[in-house]
Amino acid sequence: MPVDRWERDGLRSANSGIRNQVDHILDALAEQRTHLSEARDKLAAVRCTAASADKSVEVTVDAAGVLVDVRFAPTALRGTPEQLGRSVTEAGKQAARLAREQHAAIIAPIVAEAGSIPDLPDLVPGAPSLRAVWEPARDEPAG
Repeated sequence: MPVDRWERDGLRSANSGIRNQVDHILDALAEQRTHLSEARDKLAAVRCTAASADKSVEVTVDAAGVLVDVRFAPTALRGTPEQLGRSVTEAGKQAARLAREQHAAIIAPIVAEAGSIPDLPDLVPGAPSLRAVWEPARDEPAG
């Protein structure tokens, strides 16, 4: 059965609309990748330092809360090993909390932006998800 001119024009119009939406999605994904790269750089530079309440220990962690430096005040070695352990733990927990806060602040705009990007199945039922293409980028190691 031949397609009449009206049907053909309607199909072309629908096809054009879908192409425009897909182009919009791809542009948004490209911009998101740029923002992810910038966030990775910022996260790689994060260092959070905290001191124990008695000021005997100062601990520095990276954005993931991984210990990168420990410093002891001269008074730290005058206490018991248990006191020193508590001071290290206390400072480490505080530094890790600060790192989580900074991490969350850096990625918050990206998470918000990602939620506003439509996915291909939203436009074409049964189509593969484009989110699978860009979401793994969040887990790529920095550097």
